[in-house]
Amino acid sequence: MNRYPMTRLRRLRNKEAVRDLVGETTLSTKDLIYPIFVTYGQGVKKEIDPMPGIHQFSLDMLVTEVKDVQSLGIPAVLLFGIPSQKDDHGTEAYKADGIVQQAIRTIKQHTPELVVIGDICLCEFTSHGHCGVISDNQIDNDRTLELLGEMAVSQAKAGVDMVAPSAMMDGQVAAIRSALDKNKHTTLPIMSYSAKYSSSFYGPFRIAAESTPSYGDRKSYQMDSRNSREAMREIEQDLNEGADIIMVKPALSYLDIVATAKTKFTSPIAVYNVSGEYSMVKAAAEQEWIDEESVILEILTSIKRAGADMIITYHAKEIAEKL
Repeated sequence: MNRYPMTRLRRLRNKEAVRDLVGETTLSTKDLIYPIFVTYGQGVKKEIDPMPGIHQFSLDMLVTEVKDVQSLGIPAVLLFGIPSQKDDHGTEAYKADGIVQQAIRTIKQHTPELVVIGDICLCEFTSHGHCGVISDNQIDNDRTLELLGEMAVSQAKAGVDMVAPSAMMDGQVAAIRSALDKNKHTTLPIMSYSAKYSSSFYGPFRIAAESTPSYGDRKSYQMDSRNSREAMREIEQDLNEGADIIMVKPALSYLDIVATAKTKFTSPIAVYNVSGEYSMVKAAAEQEWIDEESVILEILTSIKRAGADMIITYHAKEIAEKL
């Protein structure tokens, strides 16, 4: 007597070709966005100590990097800039000849088909390291909105393909959309860091972008990691204000937020596989505790499976050929 069920799920796992046929989630190089840090100088390719393989690039070295990115089939880069000088208002963030604006022009000159996304936040450019203007020891939300709008317009004039506000100021999408539209950049899309959590996974990035706050933390404006319903309110508000793509950041501890957003909203969803997540993989691989390539693929696939339409990841270049 056959005691086994008629349905045996292992039948579809027996051969690799069959597994590929029934695979529910597909990860492609076209899903990837590669973050790049740009800085002043000549011949600068400075590795970020806690992020092996990731560098700060001067503009002359940036050209080789973006050509490499494009040759791998990665469709987009996300730019962060390290200014020559910082002040309380992050002035260089919205200067016509700021480091990010120069980088945009450089990339569009040498790799015009590469999609260039500009991060819109003041943290790398302020002397205090916070994401907005400080007034009476508090972030002045509405004054910051004006500067974020100026920053977006300056990047648009430089030729950016998309802007990505990450300051987590209330009303930032509406302010940026209004500023762009007033300056005749009505077709420029906005990818909003809608559910950006106050996270301990950002540590290596703050070294890379030289943006560690000089005092306090960012918990008054970035989201509380205990909250999920609030994330849906943030996303809905950004969409109502004109966001074209919404983002969840970080990735691995917040895949439940991604999955929930996927069921509630029809807009494209980006997920940021952040610096701390990258560094943990690199550290474990260096100790030979994990199979690095397999772990990277598993992580990126899990992000896609949760509902991401695109993934911002520092792993993009190293995994592109494998895909």
